[in-house]
Amino acid sequence: MTRRRPLSVLVRAGVMGAAAALVLAGPAAADPNNVNPIPGINGEPRGLPPLPGETQAVYQVTGMDSPNRTEKVNVLGTDLGVMWDDGAGTMLTAFGDSAGLGVPNLLAGSVWAWTSNVIFYSHTKYPAQGIVFDGATPNPLPSPKIPGIEISLIPTAGIAVGGVQYMSMMSVKEWGDHGKWTTNFSTLASSGDGGRTWAQLPTTRRANVGGHERFQQNAFVKDDGYVYRYGTPAGRGNPGFVSRVREAEIANIDAYEYWDGRGWKVNDPLAAVPIVEGVAELSVQWNDHLRKFVMLTTDPHNSVVLRTADSPQGPWSTPRVLLEAAALPTAYAPMIFPYQTGSDLYFLLTVHRQYNVLLMRTPL
Repeated sequence: MTRRRPLSVLVRAGVMGAAAALVLAGPAAADPNNVNPIPGINGEPRGLPPLPGETQAVYQVTGMDSPNRTEKVNVLGTDLGVMWDDGAGTMLTAFGDSAGLGVPNLLAGSVWAWTSNVIFYSHTKYPAQGIVFDGATPNPLPSPKIPGIEISLIPTAGIAVGGVQYMSMMSVKEWGDHGKWTTNFSTLASSGDGGRTWAQLPTTRRANVGGHERFQQNAFVKDDGYVYRYGTPAGRGNPGFVSRVREAEIANIDAYEYWDGRGWKVNDPLAAVPIVEGVAELSVQWNDHLRKFVMLTTDPHNSVVLRTADSPQGPWSTPRVLLEAAALPTAYAPMIFPYQTGSDLYFLLTVHRQYNVLLMRTPL
């Protein structure tokens, strides 16, 4: 793994002290700052969780127990794992809030040093034996981490268009309870060098009003010359919406069309109607095996569910449960592996209790 920001011996020695301080802290709140990613002392069993049914955990992707050893770039714990191909055969994976060592984020009551995003690179095309990272760019889009102003800037979707990488980011103003939070806006960020450096695109910002509140968290999929952008309000247990834009116009917010249930309305986010209900973080992909689009999310019970559709706007099927909430109670954000893998579907899944990401496999 390319070590763009290796941990020093001195900083590494602080792991146990930071973890011990967190263990002595009060009960975890809803925000991601109150976590313990240190295996062996965070109360979670070591190794992959045994799960009932056909959906299984096959690889630890991040953290100190991962073969990727992401702590080498100061990512002891993280979440999400938005994956896409850069158009030239490299898979980019964007993770969200990441716990590391250094100056603690005391404003949020955390003993960890927090970054809001990190990019890892991989050339794994078939993940049956895991996803191997061979490089990383920590914290490419820093956030001030100030509660009430911007506590985080988190990637929720990524896509390559015309040799340029785009991420959809949500600016989180403050965390709430029970899977709810408040955003300032969502925005696109772009990279012209394969994801090594990034810049926000201010003209693409969607403030949390005027219909744009429906697109604070996003998922992307391409079809027939369009980029389809799925959206939900901030948090979980919300309706989902869809818009689209010609690929070349992805950064032109006025060029987007919104699905109103019968057709597409240009530049009118208030016309968008729900295409699904009760969803959280979304991931959408065309699947060659099923010959359908597939959507992964968690439902209001926190079970991982799959829907299918013949067209990007739907209608979407009733949800099929892949993993009951009781089997992995703190799991969230199922993100689909971007390459076709036959009759199996691979996806990343975050486990909040250990605050790291697992690779999952389910038969279709």
